[in-house]
Amino acid sequence: MEAQHARPICIVAAVIADADGRVLLVRKRGSAVFIQPGGKTEPGEAPLPALARELDEELGVRLDVSSAVRLGEFEADAVNEPGRKVRAQAYACAVHGAPAARAEIEELAWIDPAGPFGVRVAPLSAAHILPAFLAFAGRAKAPA
Repeated sequence: MEAQHARPICIVAAVIADADGRVLLVRKRGSAVFIQPGGKTEPGEAPLPALARELDEELGVRLDVSSAVRLGEFEADAVNEPGRKVRAQAYACAVHGAPAARAEIEELAWIDPAGPFGVRVAPLSAAHILPAFLAFAGRAKAPA
Protein backbone atom coordinates (compact mmCIF):
# COMPACT_ATOMS: atom_id res chain seq x y z
CA MET A 1 0.00 0.00 0.00
CA GLU A 2 2.84 2.39 0.82
CA ALA A 3 4.41 1.98 -2.65
CA GLN A 4 1.02 2.77 -4.17
CA HIS A 5 0.77 5.88 -1.98
CA ALA A 6 4.27 7.00 -3.04
CA ARG A 7 3.41 7.05 -6.74
CA PRO A 8 2.09 10.34 -8.12
CA ILE A 9 -1.53 10.66 -9.17
CA CYS A 10 -1.45 10.83 -12.98
CA ILE A 11 -3.89 13.25 -14.57
CA VAL A 12 -4.55 15.18 -17.75
CA ALA A 13 -5.26 18.90 -17.48
CA ALA A 14 -6.76 21.45 -19.85
CA VAL A 15 -5.99 25.12 -20.25
CA ILE A 16 -9.08 26.57 -21.89
CA ALA A 17 -8.86 30.27 -22.75
CA ASP A 18 -11.69 32.62 -23.64
CA ALA A 19 -11.59 35.46 -26.21
CA ASP A 20 -10.22 37.82 -23.54
CA GLY A 21 -7.28 35.52 -22.71
CA ARG A 22 -8.69 34.42 -19.37
CA VAL A 23 -8.40 30.73 -18.52
CA LEU A 24 -10.91 28.44 -16.87
CA LEU A 25 -10.28 26.92 -13.46
CA VAL A 26 -12.60 24.63 -11.52
CA ARG A 27 -13.21 23.94 -7.84
CA LYS A 28 -14.29 20.49 -6.73
CA ARG A 29 -17.04 20.08 -4.17
CA GLY A 30 -15.50 20.12 -0.68
CA SER A 31 -12.31 21.89 -1.79
CA ALA A 32 -11.28 25.53 -1.41
CA VAL A 33 -8.65 25.38 -4.16
CA PHE A 34 -9.12 25.93 -7.89
CA ILE A 35 -7.45 23.58 -10.37
CA GLN A 36 -7.30 23.03 -14.12
CA PRO A 37 -10.21 21.09 -15.60
CA GLY A 38 -9.34 17.47 -16.29
CA GLY A 39 -8.79 14.41 -14.20
CA LYS A 40 -7.32 10.98 -13.73
CA THR A 41 -6.63 8.72 -16.68
CA GLU A 42 -8.14 5.23 -16.69
CA PRO A 43 -5.71 2.28 -17.05
CA GLY A 44 -4.57 2.10 -20.68
CA GLU A 45 -6.34 5.34 -21.62
CA ALA A 46 -4.40 7.78 -23.82
CA PRO A 47 -4.16 11.41 -22.64
CA LEU A 48 -6.43 13.15 -25.17
CA PRO A 49 -9.30 10.64 -24.96
CA ALA A 50 -9.04 10.90 -21.16
CA LEU A 51 -9.14 14.69 -21.36
CA ALA A 52 -12.14 14.59 -23.70
CA ARG A 53 -13.98 12.25 -21.30
CA GLU A 54 -13.19 14.38 -18.25
CA LEU A 55 -14.20 17.67 -19.92
CA ASP A 56 -17.51 16.13 -20.98
CA GLU A 57 -18.17 14.71 -17.48
CA GLU A 58 -17.08 17.81 -15.51
CA LEU A 59 -18.12 20.67 -17.78
CA GLY A 60 -20.46 19.29 -20.46
CA VAL A 61 -18.17 20.45 -23.28
CA ARG A 62 -16.59 18.65 -26.22
CA LEU A 63 -12.81 18.82 -26.66
CA ASP A 64 -11.63 20.10 -30.05
CA VAL A 65 -8.88 17.48 -30.37
CA SER A 66 -7.28 19.24 -33.35
CA SER A 67 -6.68 22.33 -31.18
CA ALA A 68 -4.84 20.50 -28.38
CA VAL A 69 -1.22 21.54 -27.87
CA ARG A 70 0.83 19.74 -25.24
CA LEU A 71 2.32 22.23 -22.77
CA GLY A 72 4.34 19.62 -20.90
CA GLU A 73 4.29 17.29 -17.93
CA PHE A 74 4.39 18.86 -14.48
CA GLU A 75 4.41 17.61 -10.88
CA ALA A 76 3.48 19.25 -7.56
CA ASP A 77 1.84 18.47 -4.23
CA ALA A 78 -1.77 17.30 -4.64
CA VAL A 79 -4.18 19.76 -3.02
CA ASN A 80 -7.07 17.34 -2.63
CA GLU A 81 -5.07 14.30 -1.45
CA PRO A 82 -2.64 15.30 1.34
CA GLY A 83 0.78 13.65 1.25
CA ARG A 84 0.50 12.79 -2.44
CA LYS A 85 2.02 14.28 -5.55
CA VAL A 86 0.07 14.91 -8.73
CA ARG A 87 1.65 14.62 -12.18
CA ALA A 88 -0.21 16.30 -15.03
CA GLN A 89 0.07 16.15 -18.77
CA ALA A 90 -1.21 19.61 -19.63
CA TYR A 91 -2.75 20.76 -22.90
CA ALA A 92 -3.86 24.14 -24.19
CA CYS A 93 -7.09 23.43 -26.06
CA ALA A 94 -10.41 24.71 -27.32
CA VAL A 95 -13.79 23.23 -26.54
CA HIS A 96 -17.24 23.23 -28.11
CA GLY A 97 -20.08 24.31 -25.84
CA ALA A 98 -20.40 26.51 -22.79
CA PRO A 99 -18.66 25.12 -19.69
CA ALA A 100 -20.95 24.47 -16.72
CA ALA A 101 -20.21 22.89 -13.33
CA ARG A 102 -21.21 19.22 -13.39
CA ALA A 103 -20.36 15.99 -11.53
CA GLU A 104 -17.95 16.81 -8.67
CA ILE A 105 -17.31 20.38 -9.90
CA GLU A 106 -18.94 23.01 -7.69
CA GLU A 107 -17.61 26.29 -9.13
CA LEU A 108 -15.94 27.72 -12.23
CA ALA A 109 -13.63 30.75 -12.34
CA TRP A 110 -12.21 32.59 -15.35
CA ILE A 111 -8.86 34.11 -14.32
CA ASP A 112 -6.00 36.06 -15.88
CA PRO A 113 -3.26 33.40 -16.17
CA ALA A 114 -0.64 36.04 -15.36
CA GLY A 115 -2.33 36.84 -12.04
CA PRO A 116 -3.33 38.07 -9.64
CA PHE A 117 -5.82 35.23 -9.62
CA GLY A 118 -8.50 36.43 -7.21
CA VAL A 119 -9.09 32.82 -6.10
CA ARG A 120 -6.91 30.24 -4.35
CA VAL A 121 -5.07 28.34 -7.11
CA ALA A 122 -3.33 24.96 -6.74
CA PRO A 123 0.49 24.99 -6.87
CA LEU A 124 0.45 22.73 -9.94
CA SER A 125 -1.50 25.38 -11.85
CA ALA A 126 0.06 28.52 -10.38
CA ALA A 127 3.71 27.41 -10.51
CA HIS A 128 3.77 25.15 -13.56
CA ILE A 129 0.77 24.90 -15.90
CA LEU A 130 -0.20 28.58 -16.11
CA PRO A 131 3.42 29.78 -16.65
CA ALA A 132 3.78 27.15 -19.41
CA PHE A 133 0.58 28.41 -21.01
CA LEU A 134 1.77 32.02 -20.81
CA ALA A 135 5.05 31.05 -22.49
CA PHE A 136 3.13 29.16 -25.18
CA ALA A 137 0.77 32.10 -25.72
CA GLY A 138 3.65 34.60 -25.77
CA ARG A 139 2.30 36.39 -22.72
CA ALA A 140 5.02 35.66 -20.20
CA LYS A 141 5.74 38.59 -17.91
CA ALA A 142 9.03 40.33 -18.53
CA PRO A 143 11.46 40.26 -15.61
CA ALA A 144 11.10 43.32 -13.37
